[in-house]
Amino acid sequence: MITIISGSNRKNNKTLHFAKYAFEKLQLEFEGEVRFLDLSELEGNVVYDNMYKDSDQPKMIQHIQDTYFIPSTKFWFFIPEYNGSYPGIVKLLLDAMSTREYKPSFADKKACITGIASGRAGNLRGMDHLAEVLNHLGIHVHPNKNPISSIFKLLNSEDNSLNQDTEETIQKQIKQILEF
Repeated sequence: MITIISGSNRKNNKTLHFAKYAFEKLQLEFEGEVRFLDLSELEGNVVYDNMYKDSDQPKMIQHIQDTYFIPSTKFWFFIPEYNGSYPGIVKLLLDAMSTREYKPSFADKKACITGIASGRAGNLRGMDHLAEVLNHLGIHVHPNKNPISSIFKLLNSEDNSLNQDTEETIQKQIKQILEF
């Protein structure tokens, strides 16, 4: 199973358009199951007093871990640039899950990363930061981290469809995650 993670909890975020496109295309290419985790759908307070105690972990975190992380062999993270890195919600989620079922969630799994940015660097720094955390957790990260820059020039403002170059870039990364 492969899980695509749209790594922003901001409502109506643009990262979602790139992640959904990849999800739809990957489903056509991959014979196994592909799941989609949209962090903008998280509800309630994800920060709580005892978040690092397995016994007090909220049902939402357990559900995400049991549904998207434990059964997956590969992950594809779509991460927008937030303050020169990746969104804190992604780190918070990984931290919370590390207290329960650590090895089944992370050990020897694989990941690809796509950075999304309105600027010109495509979140290069954030992809490196996330890759370091994923490696520490035991996840092997594909060396081709894909930066997608100047996203407002790539999205059609009427329907948020992607331009042809971006579609080709994502298609190339689909091939890479399948061969990885």
